[in-house]
Amino acid sequence: MTAVEPFIAPVDELPADEAIRRHVDEAARAIGLESDVGEVLDSSYREISVQVPLRRDDGSLLVARGYRVQHNGARGPYKGGLRFHPDVDLTEVRALASLMTWKAALLDLPFGGAKGALRVDPGELSDRELQALTRRFAISISHVMGVYRDIPAPDVGTNAQVMAWFMDAFSSRHGYSPASVTGKPVDLGGAPGREAATGRGLVYMLEAAARRWGWDLTDRRMVVQGFGNVGSWVARELDALGARVIAVSDVSGAMLNDNGLDIPRLVQTVNAGGRVTDADISYVKLSHDELLTLECDVLVPAALGDCITSANARNIQASVVLEGANHPVTPQADAELAERGITVIPDILANGGGVTGSYFEWTQNIQQFTWTENRFNAELRERLDRVFDEVASYVEQRECTYRQAAYAIALERVVRAIQLRGYV
Repeated sequence: MTAVEPFIAPVDELPADEAIRRHVDEAARAIGLESDVGEVLDSSYREISVQVPLRRDDGSLLVARGYRVQHNGARGPYKGGLRFHPDVDLTEVRALASLMTWKAALLDLPFGGAKGALRVDPGELSDRELQALTRRFAISISHVMGVYRDIPAPDVGTNAQVMAWFMDAFSSRHGYSPASVTGKPVDLGGAPGREAATGRGLVYMLEAAARRWGWDLTDRRMVVQGFGNVGSWVARELDALGARVIAVSDVSGAMLNDNGLDIPRLVQTVNAGGRVTDADISYVKLSHDELLTLECDVLVPAALGDCITSANARNIQASVVLEGANHPVTPQADAELAERGITVIPDILANGGGVTGSYFEWTQNIQQFTWTENRFNAELRERLDRVFDEVASYVEQRECTYRQAAYAIALERVVRAIQLRGYV
């Protein structure tokens, strides 16, 4: 492992919503967008903040704060995940809702952007408490949700079970509505393949890039930050391709083996309820900061946002950063990585497999017809390949970064929808 400078928390980083706005403003200048049109996109259409009280098992009262932000719905019903996390706030939810607008547009999906959150630590709740809180939150915001209005999906701290509870609570008011959420269990209308779609989609994007760049992924050194649903699927798909996953991490710590980690053993350990560091394999323990700065071909930040900043960007030693999480690289860090010749495949492109898979599930629920997982994966690969090639062509023609190209394409599509609908 190459020695790196110690991590120092940055003091000049932009809040997440301002960071996304900077990317959009840059794209607006690139496409010559009129300033008055930009004002429509500069803020959210609707923001809801609700109080969600819960009587806990021990008799104490928990009062959680819930949010749903709907950024822009010009291209279709709002779409975005539900995040349960103790540190989430309205600023973060605004940023992620905006991000979903650009992601759905870039992927040419008929959705607008939204995001929801509950300020709570789900790990501290019993199953009964978590279910009760989810149901009450669902009822609290149900008046702005619906199959053709706003469709949530899993995000950090939530999963298929939470989506099942949310759907059932919504259906109790509006009738059986499987298409009111995505990311559900297959037994309740979920799509075979949706659970793996975000992580698998990241690898499909990397394969599309490798074909474009003339890369052979066999034995390439891969580092994956985060081993939840997204990171674990990235690791197992890379391992299946013959790439060498040398390091991974989760909340318990980070681990390195230059010869490649035993990914099936790690997955088995985590699926059994353990952490990656519990696995009976050979590895060197690292700090989370050390993992990000390992020398590798591809770094996949697949945990929370803002992990690559102006303070540690100079120490990043990857050739490519493939953004699995939302907003893992700050604008200051993004500029430094570009200056150093490190290619960043941005979140609105790289992790688009999740919302694309949600689109597949939503359409299947509306039709009451289920695809096979093979068809799901084939359709996912075909769509992601097409989008990557479109962004790559824009990059090559205009000599810009992948992030600049992705935002410019997305912004043009949203603006066309706004103008055609007569909003401006």
